[in-house]
Amino acid sequence: MNITVIGAGNMGGALIHGWAKSGKLSSITISDKNEALLASFKEKYPSINITTDNVAAVKGADIVVVVVKPWLMPVVLDEIKPALNLDKQIVVSDAANFTTEKLAEQLGTSGQFCYVIPNIAAEFGASMSFIAKGKDTSDDSLAKVKALYDLCGDTLVVTENLVGPGMMMASCGIAYVMRYIRAQMEGGCEMGFYPQQAKQIALQTMQGAVSLLKETGWHPEEAIDKVTTPGGVTIKGLNELDHSGFNSAVIKSLKAGLK
Repeated sequence: MNITVIGAGNMGGALIHGWAKSGKLSSITISDKNEALLASFKEKYPSINITTDNVAAVKGADIVVVVVKPWLMPVVLDEIKPALNLDKQIVVSDAANFTTEKLAEQLGTSGQFCYVIPNIAAEFGASMSFIAKGKDTSDDSLAKVKALYDLCGDTLVVTENLVGPGMMMASCGIAYVMRYIRAQMEGGCEMGFYPQQAKQIALQTMQGAVSLLKETGWHPEEAIDKVTTPGGVTIKGLNELDHSGFNSAVIKSLKAGLK
């Protein structure tokens, strides 16, 4: 599979790292205006093709992934439109809220379009990506896009109206998880641990919780019951979270970006 990635910033860069590390792709071409950034990728992955020419980049690609800021999407799509072969190529938008319908409007035609939102853990094969196909996109094209993002972590094929909520849970949500980890570290420091020790504890605790749920298939409340004894210290801490509106704050943060 030959892919072209337009945009090598934080998100595009994470995907490029993930795909390059996988060693599963025939060819990866990166297009970006930042020559120093391109050079850094070429140094790390010599087999990658680099260019500052978006038009040249899309020629010969099986899948064209556009990972630029939403406000730049119309500019980039207008630029590459004459060079695209929409009878053969799949075009993927990785820009927030730039749906397959917007791709069709911008490119002035139907085609094999997908809207995908991954997260920056793609660099380490740990992304949670949400994939939606356009109305004219074949199941075969969808399967190819899913296989591509599977190389960077877990994927979920959803209807397009669920990509936004997925983004809030997994793309924006990764930042919310970071805030919880930071808070746990600060609490650890207040109780006497050095910052690096507190970080180690917080990260391993998070990893342990994730591993436990994945391996057992338990609902989180089942796991909570395993460590919560009557009159014990865990229930006191859980009740403090509830008194402070922890659940409500998390739900509100997830819904905030959808307003």
